[in-house]
Amino acid sequence: MTTKQLFNGRDMDGWQMLGRGSFRVEDGLLVTEGGMGLLWYEREPFGNALLRVEYRVSREEDNSGVFIRINGAPDDVWYAVHHGYEVQILATDDEYHRTGCVYSLTTAPAGVQLPPGEWNVLEIALRGDVTDVTLNGTLMTTLGPDTEVPPQEFPYEPERGPRPETGYIGLQNHDGDSTVAFREVSVGPLP
Repeated sequence: MTTKQLFNGRDMDGWQMLGRGSFRVEDGLLVTEGGMGLLWYEREPFGNALLRVEYRVSREEDNSGVFIRINGAPDDVWYAVHHGYEVQILATDDEYHRTGCVYSLTTAPAGVQLPPGEWNVLEIALRGDVTDVTLNGTLMTTLGPDTEVPPQEFPYEPERGPRPETGYIGLQNHDGDSTVAFREVSVGPLP
């Protein structure tokens, strides 16, 4: 597998938007706007691969995420939440809900996301049923079949259970106050 750029910097060719929120292409970037939404790559699902995402937030409280292992083509924004995994982007929440965790399933350390306006490099390694998340060169979390997962605490947290080893990916637009920009979304071979 060679590295494949999923966002071409010009338009959303190959992507499909769901929900009331949206993304716009501005100066070669994908930028979130509006309310809750899911922009998912519809051309193909991905299995064993390294997903690389470069993003920046405009303020520390900005909320977004990268969805992986979505089991089939989503038909609404909540499908990806409950039938995929979300790698969280939100610097200000607790260890189960902050940048670099698999949302509400694993923990991540604080203080690794760079300040607003600076570019972050998020790498998500998909190896069979194991997911490793690295942010700016720091291993943030690992989710696998032996990971001890806490019970679902809130209805907006994902349903518990395994996801497929091959699935679609997506980007989350969380809310109208958050502005997150993405300049690279690529998939390549595992190191």
